[in-house]
Amino acid sequence: MRILLAEDETELGTWLVKALAQNDFQVDWVNDGRLVRRSLKATKYDALILDLGLPGLGGHDVLTDLREADQRLPVLILTARDSLMERVSCLHGGADDFLAKPFEVSELEARLIALIRRSRGNEHPRFACGPLGYDSATKQFRLQHEPLSLTPREHALLRALIQHSGEALSKRELVERVFSDEQDVNPEAIEVLVHRLRKRLESSPVRITTLRGMGYLLECPP
Repeated sequence: MRILLAEDETELGTWLVKALAQNDFQVDWVNDGRLVRRSLKATKYDALILDLGLPGLGGHDVLTDLREADQRLPVLILTARDSLMERVSCLHGGADDFLAKPFEVSELEARLIALIRRSRGNEHPRFACGPLGYDSATKQFRLQHEPLSLTPREHALLRALIQHSGEALSKRELVERVFSDEQDVNPEAIEVLVHRLRKRLESSPVRITTLRGMGYLLECPP
């Protein structure tokens, strides 16, 4: 899952990027509220972690700006301002969740996953597409109730697709999610991984469909 982090505390931001990366989150970090909208225009994110005390443009103003623009990205407020009035104000302003500092990264991760599931109309703790399921807690795929053995790259690609089941992801978006730790990756590498995954899924009704000009779509026809 790709997350945008808007946080001006350097030590906290550095720690969060590393901590979340260990649990399959890709985090882009900005330290000024004015950079949030620009980042959202350039990249497709699954959620925004938003600090209230940002320079340039405060968190409340960032949230108002997003919601007035009908930007429906899940937003989790992360702040030291832990008061009932502040929480109520944020939630009424369009925030989806609120977590006070200090916090445990495990709770932040769980809240992010829940937010992203709910944003896609899925309250179940597993992401699923027909007989293919992904458990975000165990980080395991199961196909027709059996564990699905995948290479790390195959796992990353299939995870990105199932987290956006029914929605096309472009090659560029998939490269960013699968090869986030590398530069100058040839987009053709995605085609190779898609070919391998199709072979692993061929005994099931789950399909990776190519949509010309749009990208790849994970689906399970009725």
